[in-house]
Amino acid sequence: MIGSKHFQMGLAVSLLALMPQAAQAQTVEQLQAQIDELKAQVQSLMTALAANKNQAAPVVAQVPPQSAAPTTTPAPASIVLASAPAPTPAAKAGKSKAWYDRLTLRGYTQMRYNAFLSGDDSAPAGQSRLRSVHDSGISDRGGFSLRRVRLVIQGDVSDRVSLYLQPDFATAVNNQAGGERREGFAQLRDAYADIFLDKAKTFRLRFGQSKVPYGWENMQSSSNRLTLDRSDAINSAVPGERDLGVIAYYTPPSVQKIWDDLADDGQKLFGNYGAFGIGVFNGQGINKTEQNRGLMKVALATWPFEIGDQVVEFGGSAMMNDVQPELRSGGVSPVTYKDNRVGLHAMLYPKPFGIQAEWNWGKGPQYDVATQSIQTKNLQGGYVQAMMRLPTEGLGSLMPYGRWQHYRGGWKAGTNAPRLETDEFELGLEWQPWKALEITMAYARMKRAEADERRTGRAEGNLIRTQVQWNY
Repeated sequence: MIGSKHFQMGLAVSLLALMPQAAQAQTVEQLQAQIDELKAQVQSLMTALAANKNQAAPVVAQVPPQSAAPTTTPAPASIVLASAPAPTPAAKAGKSKAWYDRLTLRGYTQMRYNAFLSGDDSAPAGQSRLRSVHDSGISDRGGFSLRRVRLVIQGDVSDRVSLYLQPDFATAVNNQAGGERREGFAQLRDAYADIFLDKAKTFRLRFGQSKVPYGWENMQSSSNRLTLDRSDAINSAVPGERDLGVIAYYTPPSVQKIWDDLADDGQKLFGNYGAFGIGVFNGQGINKTEQNRGLMKVALATWPFEIGDQVVEFGGSAMMNDVQPELRSGGVSPVTYKDNRVGLHAMLYPKPFGIQAEWNWGKGPQYDVATQSIQTKNLQGGYVQAMMRLPTEGLGSLMPYGRWQHYRGGWKAGTNAPRLETDEFELGLEWQPWKALEITMAYARMKRAEADERRTGRAEGNLIRTQVQWNY
């Protein structure tokens, strides 16, 4: 298009040359002379372009002939050299995303295999077998099992409202035809909304089914926990960790900054459930219909302190509740039992060595063998855990740990609220070669009473426990 470019340049030069004269024109005759001169130059350029055989002549708009001169002298005329492009409208302010565009999807899956080295994997009727209330895969049948299959949908639906929805697809259902246990059913775990009361999001109200703020380990996500299972003593307060209710949380900015720094360092936190939390819940347990008018009252406080390069955290929680356990004869107990307790926790985050401990005391429903009935009885127990965090260049992160746990008290989530007597030592190693994959291997020495009031005594055993967790 070389000829076209020459034509455009020549035309522009000619027009620019005539601009001073056009501006000075005072009569129609002078203006007409200038137009005739311009037409001659245009014609000359067109003739030159036509001579170029390799380029088609462009279409040039002809200057319309001058109409008859008016009898009166018009205002000075101006020649339009080029049509200026229409101004583009100013960019509109960016629209806020629709609420569904703000949601994120993530999750994790845990696959386990437990192997007995020795012990009471089976026992005669009436005697306890080695079983755990946390892992049904500990049995005389063995095999692989899916401990958790979770999907999380969460996001800010507005500047002041966020939602969280989590189902689990690895729930087992009993009492099927023939008494066979069925695996892989979906169950609602979390369904709540956070309402932020200030722009800094330090105060919030949580409505719906969510974790009950009792105990540090209970609040920690299973995807982030170092040990394979929660301890019996702390988890006995809220088996399943969740209930339906309303909670108020407050997190000062100074505390949030410490937790953010720990998260950036790769530490396993309990999740941001507030430095202070207070709430009311139904109190009957996760996905269970409330049976009385009383509400479960719960409060939690925890506070981290920076000491040099280390961070320590101390806190406590308390619970007051009325609960009605399920009966083996069918239905739910018509009698309401007090379920009150208080707990303390302490944490030294591993940099590289750490310690974690919790203990709680209280009263709750428990089956009494002598009277063959459920009674309100004392309970107490907890755990002490030591661990190390060893990041490496090529192997990923290694976290060896050891934990001892102890519990004496009822298990209100079980039929007839059976008594648990647990003493267990676990020594394990978590290896995270990549962020999306965690592999845990542990040795466990267990001595437990089975959560069945029809079986007495305690069973013992040694197990190798393994878990593969993939995050997405």
